[in-house]
Formats: sequence, structure tokens, C-alpha cells
Amino acid sequence: MQGGAGSFFLAGAVLGLSAGISPGPLLALVVRETLTRGMGAGVRVSLAPLITDLPIVLASVLLLARLAEYRPVLGVISLTGACFLLFLAYESLSARGVSLDTAKTPAKSLQKGIAVNFLNPHPYLFWLTVGAPLLVKGFDATPFAPGLFLAGFYICIVGSKIGVAVVVEKSRAFFSGKTYGLALKIMGVALFVFAVLFFRDGLALLGII
Repeated sequence: MQGGAGSFFLAGAVLGLSAGISPGPLLALVVRETLTRGMGAGVRVSLAPLITDLPIVLASVLLLARLAEYRPVLGVISLTGACFLLFLAYESLSARGVSLDTAKTPAKSLQKGIAVNFLNPHPYLFWLTVGAPLLVKGFDATPFAPGLFLAGFYICIVGSKIGVAVVVEKSRAFFSGKTYGLALKIMGVALFVFAVLFFRDGLALLGII
């Protein structure tokens, strides 16, 4: 990925929005907590990534910094990230909607969100193979780029999940309707584009192109 600091904010925003609205354990918990305990509970679950991701991000960046001189290893990581993005794109393009499960569960919505996100393998895969490489590349471009990427990502991932809680509170039918399906497909196409860029970078790091 190339471009100025603004392009890193945009990349973070797109990836964050995609992660925020795509079906998964944390989104399902946002929906369930909103339906069973109200919008406030869903909002508290939405904040979980702000707490769980910090050690994952730091560990991923430190690992990549140690591997900075090993271009073939970085190439393999980039190709792995491309495959992960393709998987996420497929999930978005083939998703049918979100299950509105109303089963009762214990309280402590934020703690449940932290547990679900911490035990979910997706954040680890994302930050090691996609997020951290973009942060390292952004720092090479300008010191402001990593901060802008993180700002765009977390504003959109948390903001979109809070938006989901608001929508669930107002209209349960939204998640089985055409608008949500169209949004998922648009995000799927965006993820596919990012996957192509990561494939290109990976092949370049391996000296193939």
C-alpha cells in the first residue's frame, strides 16, 4: 500500500468498518446484549476492542520490527495476510445476515465482550498479517501514518458496532434486509482489493515481481 498519511486513515477506516459490520462472535454478542438488556449493554460490548487489542497490536508490531531485515519472511506474512483478507471478503460476500438470538445470558456486558474478542482468533490473525504490516509501512512513510491508521480503524470498528446496537434497538428487520446485505457486499469488495494489494506486496518482497 502506498500514499500519504491520509490514505492510511482511509485504509484503517475501511478495514475497521468491515470488521465492525461483518457477522462474527462480537457482533452477535452486540446484537444479543442489545435485544436482551438494551442499547447501553450493546454499546458496552462494542468497546471491547479498545481494551483487548492493545497487547495484540504491540506484540505484532514488535515481532515485525525484529523481522524487518528478513524480506522473504515479510513476504510470506504479507501473502498470509492476503489469504486472510480473501477469507474475510468471502465471508462478507456470502453472509446471509445476523442471527437475532434473544437467549438470556448473565450480565456484565463489557466483560463478556472482552472475553469473546480476546478468545476470537480473528484479531490475532488480522494484526499479525494485515494491521501490523500496515503500521510498520505507515511509519516508514510518515510518523503520523500509524496513528491515523489506528484512529480510522477504531473509530469505525467501535462506531459501527455502536451503530449496530442503535439499529437493533430501533429495527430488528434491518439485518435481514437488503441494505445490510448490500453493505456487506461493498465491504467484501473492498477487502478483496486490499487482498490484491497484499498479494502484490508479498510477491515483491519475495522477489517474484
